[in-house]
Amino acid sequence: MKTARKALVWLAAVLLVTALAGCGTKEAEKPTKEFASSDGVVSVMLAEDWKTEDAGVDGWIGAVSKDERDGLIIAQFVKGVDAATLEDIKVAFEDTYSASEMTAEDGNGLVPGLENIEAYKCKMSVDGTKGDGYFVYGETDYAYYAILYVSEKMNDDKIAYVRNVCGSFKENAPEIENNSTVEVSDTIRWINGTYAVLTALNGWDYNMFGGMPANDESMAIQQSMLSEWWDVTDKASADETIEWLISEGHRMDFAEMMDMLTEDGFGDMPEAERADYLLNNYTNMTDEIAQQYAAFYAGYDEKGIDVMSAWDYSRAVSVIANCYIAGYYTETEALDKALEVASVIQTAYGSWDAFIDSYMVGYEYWAEESSDERRAVYEELKAAPDSPYQLDWNLTLEKNW
Repeated sequence: MKTARKALVWLAAVLLVTALAGCGTKEAEKPTKEFASSDGVVSVMLAEDWKTEDAGVDGWIGAVSKDERDGLIIAQFVKGVDAATLEDIKVAFEDTYSASEMTAEDGNGLVPGLENIEAYKCKMSVDGTKGDGYFVYGETDYAYYAILYVSEKMNDDKIAYVRNVCGSFKENAPEIENNSTVEVSDTIRWINGTYAVLTALNGWDYNMFGGMPANDESMAIQQSMLSEWWDVTDKASADETIEWLISEGHRMDFAEMMDMLTEDGFGDMPEAERADYLLNNYTNMTDEIAQQYAAFYAGYDEKGIDVMSAWDYSRAVSVIANCYIAGYYTETEALDKALEVASVIQTAYGSWDAFIDSYMVGYEYWAEESSDERRAVYEELKAAPDSPYQLDWNLTLEKNW
């Protein structure tokens, strides 16, 4: 998504500022030709005298009209590869273009092959240059798409033309290579459930071990992410990181903090007074963090370290799966390791809700922020018919690969 955001910001300057510089004619009256993305996956029909602007991202189209009055962006985010959800894409586009006065348009059947289509007419600006925009979002089995048409004035004739352009949309999705040789069983889906919240947040496939197909492109993505976030660059560093998460993780620091509070007599105080005590006796303590730590202590007092250990266990399984995609483990090695951790998780907790509650406490301790966004993702996943959270918590976990 980082590369895509850079390209989006660059195209914002090129297309919006350029597209509002000239004086125009009716595009609908001109002969058309096909404009395609550099990888040939996506195309639309535009007036033949339009000019291509290099979007810098495979699967994207950037173009401006001959008179430089109109501009078009089509952005593609491949599922299971690009770390983005449709909501992420909407936010990125609308923030980049300072979209306002959003008016919903009829998206039903607007773009052939796209589902869950949303269309909006809006006002927009970049670097002080203002204009009108027409946003269209949707998805195929292969990718999420955002289509943006910019113009000085989005009148009825222009909207009709934009909708005709959308109607010419074609996707020639390539077959995605997946080198996995293991059929996804209920055991693997259960394992995937231990880190499905993060998988969904990344816009990946929560029913696929590792969240994405095992191929060269995914390998490069995961190698980069593991290096950036975990300093994992090979099997040895992967083993070390996973061992740390399983045996210590952030729960050791958490336990030390809670034990220190116990030594300070924190447990002898009425619960209602604990947050004030923290505020008055610890530096860099806000009211929100004080309330949070008071809640942490109450949970630790009741459940011990398991009040947040799911955070470490979940991340251990996630890193294991990512290391398979990155090529540091074979599929069998990764699944064997993941099964061991999953068995620990299943023994420690009595339900998906109990496991996720512990995961959220760990996230709040680590991130020092609310877990509301992740909680909402979990609740949404629970309702999905293909969700791993539909599986019985007490499913017999067995090696079937």
